[in-house]
Amino acid sequence: MAVTASHTAPPGAVAPGSRTNRSPDAGFTSRAAAEAYVGGVCFKLGPPMLIGAELEWLTARGECSASRSRPDSTVLADALGPYAPQSISPDSPAVSLPGGSRVTLEPGGQIELSSAPFGTASQLCDRLRYDASLLRELLEFRGIRTISAAADPDREARRVLRLPRYRAMERSFSGIGPYGALMMCNTAAVQVSVDAGADADEVTARWTALYTFGPALLSAFACSPRLYGVPPGEWASQRMRTWLRLDNPRTRPPVHEWSDPITGYARWALDVPLLCVRSDGGDWAAPPGATFADWICGALDDEIGRRPSTVDLDYHLTTMFPPVRASGHLEVRYLDTQPGEGWTVPVHAVDALLSTPDVVAEATALTAYTAGRWSEAARHGLADPELRSAAVDLLELAAAHASTPEAAAELTAAALRCKRCLSPTEALESGGGA
Repeated sequence: MAVTASHTAPPGAVAPGSRTNRSPDAGFTSRAAAEAYVGGVCFKLGPPMLIGAELEWLTARGECSASRSRPDSTVLADALGPYAPQSISPDSPAVSLPGGSRVTLEPGGQIELSSAPFGTASQLCDRLRYDASLLRELLEFRGIRTISAAADPDREARRVLRLPRYRAMERSFSGIGPYGALMMCNTAAVQVSVDAGADADEVTARWTALYTFGPALLSAFACSPRLYGVPPGEWASQRMRTWLRLDNPRTRPPVHEWSDPITGYARWALDVPLLCVRSDGGDWAAPPGATFADWICGALDDEIGRRPSTVDLDYHLTTMFPPVRASGHLEVRYLDTQPGEGWTVPVHAVDALLSTPDVVAEATALTAYTAGRWSEAARHGLADPELRSAAVDLLELAAAHASTPEAAAELTAAALRCKRCLSPTEALESGGGA
């Protein structure tokens, strides 16, 4: 579901050098061995050089309106041809688009582009913009429209993908309320992926920064006030609301308690309940409430009949959905899909704010007073004076350290928009730019 910003691995792969010498189907003999494996796979060390992104759009048949019907997987596969993911076309070569992006699909038919990693944000945006244009042409030729919206306000949540993973997800989240189905089928995000860092200290600084300024950045780019089927309540980001209300053990790690994110993330991941256990059949069930650590220690021998392998743990790690996910690189997952081509602004913001250790430290210090205020950011966005002030300061800092004059101009415009307390959608509708 996200790009791999790795120095040695192609998009979507795990760098071979980050693994242990364990064979792919070997079991774990202890929790300590599993924690060490998670730390090595999820935090690949190396000088920060690369950036990637994932863009998501809602899709509809007919005119460009979310009230239209969802395209089914067969129509999507036909439209995408050789670029179709194997999730909807098992025999597809699933080749990358000319700009290096892979096409994937979310459960409700949302289309997404996962970029290749690039050395500069400008190059990333140029290639993604090219691939996005080609993707729109392919889909429009078959009567499918892409909609730049972070939440679907008009359609009931309905799955287009009928894969065992999403069946298990739907079953697991159904007891929590409507948020699981809404998240899966009716939301879209822009994700930015960056290298973790050269060593443990730099990883800690970059990880801490992304979490500390997260609420302010979420407020700056919140633009999904309406979502079909959500319980009553005014929220600036209904998309983020679904995550906050979804499955706290899986989506809300206790980051504030971690002095070492590499160790903390590994421990947390093993204590998150299993979403599913893959099998040859179509029902990927998991014992209710059982964690991966339970599986390792033998507590699930009767139910599952075997101990977990590295392949099982690799898959379990893809069922973690925190605001920032460690996947070798760091995935920033808390940003709404932006209207039009506004997605370039958060890409440039994250790039600039992590550009040097000094900027990382300054961004962390600037927004320390709003750290942890995820719910307020999702509910109130820029209407909260403290979050608005933090967002403005953050974007002005980003503009001052942008990699190009064009990026600086976008970030300056975004800071002015936040000062005016306008969401990206409101600014676009009023002709106010970013």
